[in-house]
Amino acid sequence: MSINLFDLTGKTALITGATHGLGKAMAIGLGKAGATLVINGASSQEKLNNAVAEYKALGLQAHGYLFDVTKEDQVKLNISKIEKEVGHIDILVNNAGIIKRIPLEDMEVSDFEDVIKVDLVSPFIVSKHVVKGMIARKEGKIINICSMMSELGRNTVGAYAAAKGGLKMLTRNMATEWAKHNIQVNGIGPGYFATAQTAPIRIDGHPFNDFIVGRTPAGKWGDPDDLQGAAIFLSSKASNFVNGQIVYVDGGILATIGKPSNEK
Repeated sequence: MSINLFDLTGKTALITGATHGLGKAMAIGLGKAGATLVINGASSQEKLNNAVAEYKALGLQAHGYLFDVTKEDQVKLNISKIEKEVGHIDILVNNAGIIKRIPLEDMEVSDFEDVIKVDLVSPFIVSKHVVKGMIARKEGKIINICSMMSELGRNTVGAYAAAKGGLKMLTRNMATEWAKHNIQVNGIGPGYFATAQTAPIRIDGHPFNDFIVGRTPAGKWGDPDDLQGAAIFLSSKASNFVNGQIVYVDGGILATIGKPSNEK
């Protein structure tokens, strides 16, 4: 009998910040692979309800929980509720994140701290409360959504780069501490993707669009669905001996120094 290494049937996946964007694309991939989805949002109950309805319209099993991933009391309460109402969490995707584009010399300390809190501290908080059940069951998958800014700097995103660089190392330390419990902790580092947020700058002739297309060996922006394979792989049996790694889904940007603007 053949075994489908990528089958997630019977698994429950919690994806934070998955009411829209790349988190939603990854969640859809996990759902199509058979996982029951638990979607977290923090902005509004209406937005969360609408997202859950969209998942269900695709024929996926989905549940929504509204809580702030930076508040440990809310995280602890809702993890307990999810485990009682849906089932134990087999897969955790720490996707919730923010970015504030401000030059470092002009950035308020409070803004810097807000980015660190959401992008770095919240994955620690959520993982801390989910992993206890995984340790007890001797099985689990945690995926931290990193960034190319885990490796590279860029003007005006110093706080984000600091957080994502820290998340890369947090991922490796989680793997180091929890591998003995048969828990795999890895990261996904998305490149530049065609989303609603990037639509205004993905116009031919826009300087940033031309820069990204020219800088990416694939010669294009990524489709959000391109993240699904990595998410499924790192959530499945296929990655049972993969630990502490960051999989960059970037069309090859990090593989090259780039090319002159006049080179075909």
